[in-house]
Amino acid sequence: MVSAIMVAAIGLSITVSLLLLGLGASRTSFSTEQSYQANSLANACAEEALVKIYESMIMPDPVPDPVPVLTPYTGNGSLTMGQGTCSYSVTNAGGNTRKITSTGTVGTVIRKAQVLTSTLNPVVVSSWKEVADFN
Repeated sequence: MVSAIMVAAIGLSITVSLLLLGLGASRTSFSTEQSYQANSLANACAEEALVKIYESMIMPDPVPDPVPVLTPYTGNGSLTMGQGTCSYSVTNAGGNTRKITSTGTVGTVIRKAQVLTSTLNPVVVSSWKEVADFN
């Protein structure tokens, strides 16, 4: 009788351990998926900002008289996609350089990207990196 109780106790403890390990792995997998999604959102907002810069440098057709002075885009925006959101900011970093900072958020996970352009017509990206925080 004692042997049967011991075997049952050992079996129960192994079962509980496996369930807890599975739950921990599931949580880790969920957090990893949210992290990938937040990173994708940060990149999507950075790309949206690049499109805004590009569009601000297109001369209207036909060209009106007087010819307009094209002003490169600076400003803020945001997007909502799927289970998350992202926001971006475009600032003038001097001359033809624009600094784009973007943040993607899914649940409690936040990922950030920073992009620098070196020229505006055409838009040339000189740096694109994921950052821990903006400087």
